[in-house]
Amino acid sequence: MAKSGKNIAKARAVKADKAEFSLEEAVGLLKKAAYAKFNESVDISLRLGVNPKHSDQMVRGTVVLPFGTGRTKKICVIASGEKIKEAEDAGADHAGGEELIEKIAGGWIDFDVVIATPDVMRGVGKLGRILGTKGLMPNPKSGTVTVDVKKAVEETKAGKVEFRVDKAGVLHSAVGKVSFPEDKLVENVKTFLQAVLHAKPPAAKGKYIRSMHISSTMGPSFKLAEEILEK
Repeated sequence: MAKSGKNIAKARAVKADKAEFSLEEAVGLLKKAAYAKFNESVDISLRLGVNPKHSDQMVRGTVVLPFGTGRTKKICVIASGEKIKEAEDAGADHAGGEELIEKIAGGWIDFDVVIATPDVMRGVGKLGRILGTKGLMPNPKSGTVTVDVKKAVEETKAGKVEFRVDKAGVLHSAVGKVSFPEDKLVENVKTFLQAVLHAKPPAAKGKYIRSMHISSTMGPSFKLAEEILEK
């Protein structure tokens, strides 16, 4: 416990009581402050000026990070006919039809993403209680209900992430690993922020992004200066 306390103290000392940081500065200090023995994730949190209780102020979308998240996702594709072979050729970890639906209904969930073609959604819809509670239900808005199975699988493998504001108006997402070079983390964050700006609902009034912080899994949080949104 004492060793962990010292690590945390050293990590926090890196911030030097500074209130805000440029993106490049924050990324450099974040990497310096990381002390865990595993490859920590780098996460971004945004507080948005929206009220998600109103459907016209919901913020959600997807973005393909140029350098991925550093995490390999297991992809399950539910389709029919030649689309199953297309999914397998694209690199899906699991691909099938009714047999996969039955397997999931029985409690099997050895995957991180579910992609489905429109023609099988009636059967997939029966899995709502299982997939919905884990945030795995395919949805056209996130690109996981599509006839272009090949593109969906390849984008997910390449680092596609889905984002959605929570009930408190906060949006979280992983944008890489502390092992990534600084320039790659910076580019991932910039790409993510542009996607969130693009997803601004017309009904949102006033200041849209009210605050931005990045942190590693175990490290301190760094508040980002608003100037990065102007670049």
